[in-house]
Amino acid sequence: MQQTERQSIDLSRKPHLIDAVIGNSRMLAALGAGGRMYRLWWPHIDTPQHLDEWRTGIRVDGGRTLWFDSEEDGWRFEGGYESGTNIVHVEASHPECPVVIRSTHFVAADADGLVRHYRIVNNGSRALRLEFIHYSSFWIGETPHHQAVLFDEPADALVHYRGARVFAISADRSCTGFHAGLTREQAESGRLEGQEAQLGAGGALAWAFPNVAPGDAVELTLYLAASDRIEPALDKIAELRAATFAGLHDRTAAWWREWLRAARPCPIADDRIRSLYERSLLVMKLMSDELSGAVIAAPEMDESYARSGGYGYCWGRDAAFIASAFDLAGLGELSEKFFRWALAAQDRSGAWQQRHYHDGTLAPSWGLQIDEGASILWGLWRHRELTGSEWVLSDEVWRAVEAGADFLVRMLDDNGLPKPTHDLWEERVAQHAYSSAAVYGGLEAAARIAEARGRRDRADVWREAAQRVRESISARLWDGSRECHYRSIRLTVPEERYREAVRAGAGGTVQRTAKGYVKYVLDVDPVVDASLLGLAIPFAALDPDDERMAKTADRVQELLWVPDVGGIKRYEDDRYIGGNPWMLTTLWLAQFRIAQGRTEEAERLIEWAIDHQTSFGLLPEQIDKDSGQAAWVVPLTWSHAMFVLAVRMLADSRSAGAGSHA
Repeated sequence: MQQTERQSIDLSRKPHLIDAVIGNSRMLAALGAGGRMYRLWWPHIDTPQHLDEWRTGIRVDGGRTLWFDSEEDGWRFEGGYESGTNIVHVEASHPECPVVIRSTHFVAADADGLVRHYRIVNNGSRALRLEFIHYSSFWIGETPHHQAVLFDEPADALVHYRGARVFAISADRSCTGFHAGLTREQAESGRLEGQEAQLGAGGALAWAFPNVAPGDAVELTLYLAASDRIEPALDKIAELRAATFAGLHDRTAAWWREWLRAARPCPIADDRIRSLYERSLLVMKLMSDELSGAVIAAPEMDESYARSGGYGYCWGRDAAFIASAFDLAGLGELSEKFFRWALAAQDRSGAWQQRHYHDGTLAPSWGLQIDEGASILWGLWRHRELTGSEWVLSDEVWRAVEAGADFLVRMLDDNGLPKPTHDLWEERVAQHAYSSAAVYGGLEAAARIAEARGRRDRADVWREAAQRVRESISARLWDGSRECHYRSIRLTVPEERYREAVRAGAGGTVQRTAKGYVKYVLDVDPVVDASLLGLAIPFAALDPDDERMAKTADRVQELLWVPDVGGIKRYEDDRYIGGNPWMLTTLWLAQFRIAQGRTEEAERLIEWAIDHQTSFGLLPEQIDKDSGQAAWVVPLTWSHAMFVLAVRMLADSRSAGAGSHA
């Protein structure tokens, strides 16, 4: 039987929303609620993604194959993470199938091996003949082309390979059937014909359990091992088998719990807060690439850019917030690994571009976001403040800081604001309030690093520039008519929008670029945006108690709070994925309220975040404004970092209040 290669990549079968992630910071897998694995990354967690399909099915008394890892055949699931670990448990049941299947999924903490254990219980009243079917199809290197698969009989393993990427799959007992080179539809039929090697992406294994009495259970553990050659991959399979499921589970659970114990414990004695706090740390660890130190925004879920520009990249801005959360949680080694990576990703100009792959190369981007590099500088000094790191004052860091701060200074216009660049949402070009605040924070951080190194000359230059930014924010970005800061000024818009706005009384100019192209620029952008909170938190360009800043935050809450479901959306006319409340913006407002001393309001916002975590305890990017369920990207690392930051701020505020009261 000849298997022909698929000629096009169809990503429509891959869901945007997933339910769980497992991994060890080198290998990362995305799972559905039933344990179905949709994506697999190795040896980096950003790219490439290697998996086409991985299905697990059951045949009862020779009937049709029921794929029990998703809801498509009517299966129902209960599941979640094992406490204090990145180990997932799932129970699958079906109203018309007399078995219950309990499964456990994890990546070994100390090996590039994935473990999937199944316990199948006969819930019926008579003995059953069961057959377990595994089907896998790999598009190694994110391509369907030039894939190959073989069955290695001595290892009893199915091996998918392409170039220097090999994935071997086997079990803790010998299979009773195999086929290298077939489609899922062929595997579903149960007719495995013993094909030993084939060009193509798919392969299947089967295990027969001929007589399972009522109430009895059978067990099977699948192992996946990754390597750069076939023989080492098979050696790893043998090591996983020898370690046994129970041994690997106990070892991995102990590793994660010990890792959590090494972190600072949740500072608030509330079980719901503690649970999500710990889950946030565990998620953030999975999103931190062990080999490079880079941190992804989220496991990639929109590879074809069907509804977004993708998420499986490292943004300096997101990662700076995440690094600060690591530092506050006593996990400074992870933040330092990120900053070491960031030095290598810096441009010769001193800029940091919008987002990068984990090898430091530029990822597909829309253009310069000046807040990215400014956030990295801010984060470096924050790392020094929170950990006492001497490395931040080293020569290698100083070279990056000096180049980065000088770049920010060169980007200031005659009035003291950063020249027009893309905003943090990557949607518009203008002089943005949030970007200006980030530049202030970055320059102030650079000045402090310079002072700590005894370079008062450089500190004075950067601090003077930071002060100009702060003064210009106050002078140029206040909208008295709405009693709120402008989101932006000098906003570039399409011609039609420009003409319409000018007819309605807005000010603007038609400009020509150096090559003679026409740009349409509105004087101001008065839309209320949650990122205006960044003027105070975390960059401190303005004080939270500043009258204008306080009014701006009140406008954010008044105009961006979503009725019924609650939460804060990004801005007034937000249409991305329907214009929903975001987890991180809501937690951002919570942090601002804490800074104001309005802790009861902050507690309600934190409670909202807890109430809208997924059933697996993960924080999405957005919550659907109608259903209240996760609407987009699960988990978003920045969301989890903002939860950690809010919890630690709240605890510090309570401690300070108790101290002053005493």
